[in-house]
Amino acid sequence: MEQRPVCLSVGGSDSCGGAGIQADLRVFESLEVQGCSVISALTAQNPSEIIHIQPASLTQFESELHVILDYYPVQSIKTGMLYDEQHLLSLVQTLTTSSYTSLVVDPVLIASSGTHLFQSENAIDAYRQLISRATLWTPNLQEAAFFIGYEIDDPVDAASALLLMFKVPVLLKGGHGKGEMYHDIFCDMDGSVEIFEHPKKQLSSTQSHGTGCRLASAIAANLAHKNDLLASIKSAQHWMQTNL
Repeated sequence: MEQRPVCLSVGGSDSCGGAGIQADLRVFESLEVQGCSVISALTAQNPSEIIHIQPASLTQFESELHVILDYYPVQSIKTGMLYDEQHLLSLVQTLTTSSYTSLVVDPVLIASSGTHLFQSENAIDAYRQLISRATLWTPNLQEAAFFIGYEIDDPVDAASALLLMFKVPVLLKGGHGKGEMYHDIFCDMDGSVEIFEHPKKQLSSTQSHGTGCRLASAIAANLAHKNDLLASIKSAQHWMQTNL
């Protein structure tokens, strides 16, 4: 039997299964990669609210990272909720001595319910150290506004600003935007811009919960199959539209 490429999800556990580690592992299985996980925090949540977050100890977090990365030939790593600066910087330190092909950073900062998911007064500086290592990062509009420091009127301008800010290819997710259509904006280091336009579907809160996690993990899975970055994004976009 042919060995599937290995993808590692580093993020939070979602007790309702719609986002986080649980969603990533389902996506990995659907896209025929072997999924592994490292949990930064446990959450007590449903699609409407988060009532408690318990971080994993740094010892547990680092042990999970090393036991997976030391054993498996991990092709692609996808990060989600990292909880705080300590966990993020521990991950960065581990990555400096680990072998992997691609890194997709989904900067999970604030839940749709408004709960803060990253505990740090220096979130931008902390994330800069992780994003600088990334193949791609995938903020949504709310997260993008946090990083650039102002509300977003023009998503293309915002994506360009994020590219200049971190000098890493960016996919700005537009699912929370206004209007009947939503637009995901991809900006690459060569200055090219690709706009993915889709009609907004009428989704229940259960269906919409975790869509950003699933898109980022679908991109990571495609990268693990050794597709190039733009092809991986296009394949992940198609997968999302057929699986929402």
